[in-house]
Amino acid sequence: MKKFTTLCLAAAMAMSLAACGGNSNDASGTDSTGAASASEAAETQADSGADTQAAAETEAETGESAADGETVDITDIGYDHLIIGVDDTFAPMGFLDENNDLVGFDIDLANAAAQKLGVTVEFQVINWDMKEQELNQGNIDLIWNGYSITDERKEQVNFTDPYLDNEQVVVTMADSGITSLDDLAGKVVAAQINSSAVEAMDANPEISDTFADRPVFDTNDMAIMDMEAGRSDAVVADKVLLDYVISHKDDPSQYMILGEGFGSEEYAVGVRKEDTQLLAALNQVLDEMKEDGTAAQISEKWFGADIVK
Repeated sequence: MKKFTTLCLAAAMAMSLAACGGNSNDASGTDSTGAASASEAAETQADSGADTQAAAETEAETGESAADGETVDITDIGYDHLIIGVDDTFAPMGFLDENNDLVGFDIDLANAAAQKLGVTVEFQVINWDMKEQELNQGNIDLIWNGYSITDERKEQVNFTDPYLDNEQVVVTMADSGITSLDDLAGKVVAAQINSSAVEAMDANPEISDTFADRPVFDTNDMAIMDMEAGRSDAVVADKVLLDYVISHKDDPSQYMILGEGFGSEEYAVGVRKEDTQLLAALNQVLDEMKEDGTAAQISEKWFGADIVK
């Protein structure tokens, strides 16, 4: 009986060991397969993540997104408050009136867009020479104040669709004897520092290289005052600005804008490269304001006509 019991126990132990061995092999096989699957999944995920990152980088560089040309959710732009950088001397786009209030076409347009976006806005006066740095360092969220699209600026920011046409023109005192670009040879021609006027002159060295000097000033107003004082002979600036400024002078006939200029350009809003959802939302809202007459109404107020693109 004891021998039989011993044999039974031995058989039971052998069966148990065999069963454990089988489970051990199965578990090992399962772990190996699982590890391979996990590794493959991780590689796939890494590849997918790389593709996503590459797409995001491309999107940030070009300003394009899957939502371009499509309706976007403007309630989900990642902001409930936007800080807009402005130059408060750039009439009629954004400037201080006689009551020291910030007013202008772009101020009204930005406020109307903010209302449609469902966000609040804050206008922050910035050094226009540092506008792109202010944007990309996060001190402001948008550049919106007669901001011209140029190739150099495209490298630093994304632009919305253009909403206004402009030209870079030359203004002189009417009695200066200057009537053409050729007459500027040997003359002192001023402009606002780091403005599209400076870029326009740089793009036309066959003309600008003939100038005696090219002083730059912090604001267009300072450049114009320098010309009025006789230190500069002419100023290159935005036609939109010069038309408004001259029309509000005591004697507009003292000034003359030359028929020749430095080319046409377009105004748009500057947006950080990574803010593609905000860019798409702004484009959608600007289109809506053109369609519903809001933009035209603001244009009539400041220009006496609908000149919005």
